[in-house]
Amino acid sequence: MEIGVRFIPSLDHARKEIELIGSDPGGCSLMTPKAVHRVFKISGLNPKQANIVKQEMLARGGEAAVARGVVNQSVEKSDVLLMGTTKQYRTFIDKLKIQPFGLSKLAAKINEALAAWKAMELGC
Repeated sequence: MEIGVRFIPSLDHARKEIELIGSDPGGCSLMTPKAVHRVFKISGLNPKQANIVKQEMLARGGEAAVARGVVNQSVEKSDVLLMGTTKQYRTFIDKLKIQPFGLSKLAAKINEALAAWKAMELGC
């Protein structure tokens, strides 16, 4: 029995690694977006925005680091470090689109960032 570390930088790489295991093709499609982890930093959210972003990302199984004073609104602004898989971001973006406080615009920006990351993977 051996354990190997794998760095999975892209969806294409994830699919190849899962296919090498011999997984069913249908399973490959389902598992691929779960194997790619993305981290984004959002700057300058107010506490209401940061709280909603954190709750929505946590609800999808991802993570969001915010300033300590966000929960009691003792800070004026907070950066947010979002951590999640491609699949988590997809459902997170859909949920964020229907939130108040300008978060639908943030959803669009996160979607653009994911698209830019994909373009980098493809070398575009």
